[in-house]
Amino acid sequence: MKTKKKIIRTIFSIVGITAALCAAVVGFFAIKGAVMWNNAKAAHPITETVSQLQSENGFARIAELPEFYINAVISVEDRKFRTHNGINLKSIARAMLYDIKSLSFEQGGSTITQQLAKNLWFTQEKKIERKFAEVYAAFELENALSKDEIFELYVNTIYFGSGFYGITSAALGYFDKAPSELTEYECAMLAGLPNAPSAYSPDESPELARQRLGMVLDSMESNGVITAARAEEVMAAA
Repeated sequence: MKTKKKIIRTIFSIVGITAALCAAVVGFFAIKGAVMWNNAKAAHPITETVSQLQSENGFARIAELPEFYINAVISVEDRKFRTHNGINLKSIARAMLYDIKSLSFEQGGSTITQQLAKNLWFTQEKKIERKFAEVYAAFELENALSKDEIFELYVNTIYFGSGFYGITSAALGYFDKAPSELTEYECAMLAGLPNAPSAYSPDESPELARQRLGMVLDSMESNGVITAARAEEVMAAA
């Protein structure tokens, strides 16, 4: 009996020590992330950064974007975008579980707001402290801007492949149209590119681009944005 109790105490001690070490590691990187974000914000304040982007030629306002495109982007990139506060805890937990299982740091569970923060202030380098910095930045962006403003900034700064940055450049480059003139097929196609722009670019791989288009439409259907019949119609136009 004493041996059994001793084993149980030892197990609890190990668990406690492990939990304390994990908390210390998380705290260490959280502090580093806070420093990284404060430095980035000091160099490029939110208000100035946003104002500069909004004043650039070709900046597409949300009123100029087809509703189908907006719904496609949100469905495939961040379906909780309209309701979360900058981060999606379920997505982060799911990504962390994947990373632990694969012994990698490939997934981050990033929301549209987090992706915008990364594009505006940080590099694409996969570091734990950068993920924390990204979270801090996302919270501040959500407090400073409306959801429409965040969405506008996101689609105007992401890379679409083939040298096209921003939705206006991509719409003109791929389809010779302004964003407001895009068809539903073109909207869905462009919504799918930023996930892997080099791979999914229709200029580089038409077949992969078509496969990605199908994924976007499936996501829209599962999100209740379009019906299966409408998804088939859009796919048929590809």
